[in-house]
Amino acid sequence: MIVNDHRSASIARTSALALGLFLLHPVAARADGAIAAPVAAPQTVTLVSGGESRSFSTSASNVAELLAAHGLRVAQGDFVSTPLDMPLVDGMKIEFRHAVLVDIFVGKDKRSVRSSAATIADLLDEQRIGLGPHDEVTPPLNVPPLPHDVVHVTRVDVWTVRERVAVAPKIRQRTDARLALGTTRTIDPGRPGLRASTVRFVRRDGGRPVRTVLASRIIRAPRPRVVVRGIAEYASLARVAEQGFTSAVHFAGSALHMIATAYTAGCYGCTGFTATGMRAGFGIIAVDPSVIPLGTKLFIPGYGRAVAGDTGGAIRGHRVDLGMNTVAEALRFGRRPITVYVLR
Repeated sequence: MIVNDHRSASIARTSALALGLFLLHPVAARADGAIAAPVAAPQTVTLVSGGESRSFSTSASNVAELLAAHGLRVAQGDFVSTPLDMPLVDGMKIEFRHAVLVDIFVGKDKRSVRSSAATIADLLDEQRIGLGPHDEVTPPLNVPPLPHDVVHVTRVDVWTVRERVAVAPKIRQRTDARLALGTTRTIDPGRPGLRASTVRFVRRDGGRPVRTVLASRIIRAPRPRVVVRGIAEYASLARVAEQGFTSAVHFAGSALHMIATAYTAGCYGCTGFTATGMRAGFGIIAVDPSVIPLGTKLFIPGYGRAVAGDTGGAIRGHRVDLGMNTVAEALRFGRRPITVYVLR
């Protein structure tokens, strides 16, 4: 018998190829001894779902089988990072998110949407809701939306203006013994000042702007308004005199004709306090206690009511020294004869 060497070599090569394929793709033996289909090798994949990331080995052939094996049912609106029919490969990462129902309020407008956005920012982008530079969003943009979440978008307008406003002058009052009691006279109208301010306004959802002063300075100081207030009681005394002698006697127990001068609390050598411990000034007069006892209440036409509250080395006999608020008033009063009424 003659053996064909070429045929024997072909059979040997075929047997070697079959053995190699068997080693690369193992097959399972069926119960009846037949050869089953090749078994897929397990793949290591990473599944991100519900905020958790898990890596594991799986024999699933594609993404749909993998999700089903982990009880994740894909509904309309859900997010899957890869197509469901894509075959699994080793090292693959798959993200899955269920869509949730969210209420979005933009100002007073409301919309309810179902979304699988990863963050509040993505949700707003998905709904084409733009944000201004000062708009406020709650919850924060970087957190994921939760089921039945409520998202508030507050429209905020912010602007800054520079203002110039007048500053009202203060009122300085002076007394004048030459003016009747209760009358006033403006001797200097003053002048308003000017203040420059930088003001920021913030308005939310079209409401009333809230004003905040960021900086402010006086660029022109105001000049005070000076008003003179009369303290003389000539009119009051005249009315009393007209009521007759009985009323006049009731008003004043006695009348003394005296020589009067004037002084101020800041005069040379003065302490600012009287011999009785009272603060020197208008309404406090120096007397000779042997003529007018200290503490006596007095009335002086052209000066008003007073109290005998001080003494002086030069005040002897029928002389008095009237307290004034300013040196100018004391100089203007000078030295003159007056009538001093001692009140009961």
